[in-house]
Amino acid sequence: MEEVFVDNLKQVALAVANHHGIYGMARTPSLAEQLPRVYEEYGKFEFVTAAWTRNGILLHRSDPAVNLPFLSRSGLSVVSVGQERWHLYTIVLKDGIVQAAQRDSERQAMARETGAVLIAPALLLLAVLAVMLTLALRRGLAPLALAADQVTARSVEALHPIALSAHPSELHLLIGAINDLMSRLGGALSLQRLFLADAAHELRTPITALRLQLQLLERAGDDIQRQAAMDHLRAGIERAQHLVEQLLQLSRLAPETPALHREPVDLAKLVRAAVCRFGARADQRKIDLGAVTDGSPVTEADAQQLTILLNNLVDNALRHTPAGGRIDVAACIDQGHPCLRVTDSGPGIPPAERQRVFDRFYRGNSPSEAGGMPHGSGLGLAIVRAVAERHGAHISLEDAPRRPGLRISVQFAAG
Repeated sequence: MEEVFVDNLKQVALAVANHHGIYGMARTPSLAEQLPRVYEEYGKFEFVTAAWTRNGILLHRSDPAVNLPFLSRSGLSVVSVGQERWHLYTIVLKDGIVQAAQRDSERQAMARETGAVLIAPALLLLAVLAVMLTLALRRGLAPLALAADQVTARSVEALHPIALSAHPSELHLLIGAINDLMSRLGGALSLQRLFLADAAHELRTPITALRLQLQLLERAGDDIQRQAAMDHLRAGIERAQHLVEQLLQLSRLAPETPALHREPVDLAKLVRAAVCRFGARADQRKIDLGAVTDGSPVTEADAQQLTILLNNLVDNALRHTPAGGRIDVAACIDQGHPCLRVTDSGPGIPPAERQRVFDRFYRGNSPSEAGGMPHGSGLGLAIVRAVAERHGAHISLEDAPRRPGLRISVQFAAG
């Protein structure tokens, strides 16, 4: 805007120089005739002009009441005349000096009027664009809103896929992703329902046994029968407790549980602690339970979950190793990877069953007892697999070097 005002003053000054003459002419056109564009736009605003010799002699003044000062340099100046501020543009020519001036109040009025002229259409245009953009967005998002309404209206059991044909191609990628999510969710819910059904069945068995043992205890005729019933009752309670503990462990290893608390874990220290923890139980059954550590293998892992993994491996080995057998619990480096390894002298697992033993509640065809040790719940190796998967570890089953027997290895990522 400032450049426009300066240009207008300059045009007025040039008009004075070109048409008015420095030393006077017989007849000169008025400024309105000389500058039709300027006066068409700003004619109601007053311009004051003056012409001087280079020595400062006044030749012309359009308004005698306004004493513009003589300035010998070209360009724009802000001067005070009386009590008013003026914007003065001076042009120095070879034979004189011409000036054009305008009151500051006049310029402010011009700025306000020009702003009103320019801003009003701009605001109107912005309003029109806003309305058009809103309508376009509503129309463009209508299919998405329709899809959202369809998903919202579904019940929690309705996990069937959304039909792609009912929606524009632009939404097919999004709807396909939603369908994939619902498919995976449906699979997870099916597994959960199956797990709950299996868990209820597994819990019913020890509870039924406990009720029968309690009835036998009530009917016991002498101390020997009473003690036998008490022993069976205690074993049943321990089995039920073990099953509940493993169910809790599995629930804490679900994918939606919080992220792992990873830290450096010394596997050799973990192995020695497990051997101490199960030592008394192994001694009762005269099983040689020992720790084998090769170096100091360390891995970034959740120490609590690795303890659960190793507890279940050792518990599984104790349940299937006959009295007088041997179990080695090892921590080592295998091909550059930290590794936990449990080797027992039990009956082993046939190769055809080695993948199925990781399924929940699968017990295989092994005997129900090993030297008087009650059979497990079928959850131990499922827990081992869940912990290994959360850590990105690899599990392998193979025959023990000294048959019969089984070796289970859990290999972690190299540090």
